[in-house]
Amino acid sequence: MIRIGQYGTGHGHAAGKAHAVLTNPETELVGVFEPDPAARAAAERQPHFAGVRWLDRREQLLEDSTIAAVAIEGRNDESLAMAREVAAAGKHLWYDKPAGDDWPTFARLVAEMRERGSYLQMGYMFRYHEGFARIAEWTRSGFLGDVFSVRAHMSTNIPIDGRNGRKVVSRHHGGIFYDLAGHMLDQVTWLLGRPTNVQSFFRNDATPEVPAFSDNTLGVFEFPRAVAFVDIAAMETTPMARRFEVYGTRGSAIMEPFEPAPSLRLWLDRARDGYNAGMQVVSLAEQPRQTLYERELVAFLGVLRGERAPDRGYDHELLVQETLLRATQASTLANPPS
Repeated sequence: MIRIGQYGTGHGHAAGKAHAVLTNPETELVGVFEPDPAARAAAERQPHFAGVRWLDRREQLLEDSTIAAVAIEGRNDESLAMAREVAAAGKHLWYDKPAGDDWPTFARLVAEMRERGSYLQMGYMFRYHEGFARIAEWTRSGFLGDVFSVRAHMSTNIPIDGRNGRKVVSRHHGGIFYDLAGHMLDQVTWLLGRPTNVQSFFRNDATPEVPAFSDNTLGVFEFPRAVAFVDIAAMETTPMARRFEVYGTRGSAIMEPFEPAPSLRLWLDRARDGYNAGMQVVSLAEQPRQTLYERELVAFLGVLRGERAPDRGYDHELLVQETLLRATQASTLANPPS
């Protein structure tokens, strides 16, 4: 039994992550610490938090030597400081994305954890999505030929107010792009590596109440022989038409929507590996969001037990965060030399 704590409830994934730990037969959720009394009161009313033990002091997480790992689930403007506290206490991190606005601090955190042998897994749950996994396998194996273009659309619809509304997210340069693009950059960099150049376009087209908020955004990422486009908006009609596309010289794959994702479409120049030439529909198993959180946790536990290697690793976690901050220009990383 692996004992896990949770620090924070402000992240959009917080309730789902707590529920995943609560329901996994191989973990014990020792408790949840939320430093904001109002946020704690709101979380206590959520069904996924039913039955958790609420901690009154952060020391109950940090100083308990029986707690092996902590899920970092604070708001995006809180989480990096939380992660540093927990890492300094010698615990493993299941850290929900993105990793703050401060690149040097995150890079230092990763270096310290690497040196100590602590494990860090960022909360990019689409790594455990059958459709994304299949597209990644086709891309990285050369099945689609030389990939020259990737397009990712992951828009949402969030309110003006609220703990994760447009006013709060406007604290981060890039607005909704900062909040969500890491999910798609996790996929893009896994397929293509580190971009050689990054350009971004951040607009406010539907949120006059919050002039600082970027609600209609695009990042363009150049690679030696490919280009990727990631667009995110904050006001798309629900349900959102989230879409991921990969184009190669021997085939292409499009998944729309990817949440939920009943199927994807595959185009091939000729028949191979059991697939037909031309266009075909590839069915996918049902995989609701909560299932992805549960798969994340299973992978995390496997690494802690020494039963499997990390699915990504420190260098990839750094690459995703660096690429996000290059796009949002939240630091001096706008376009650093390779």
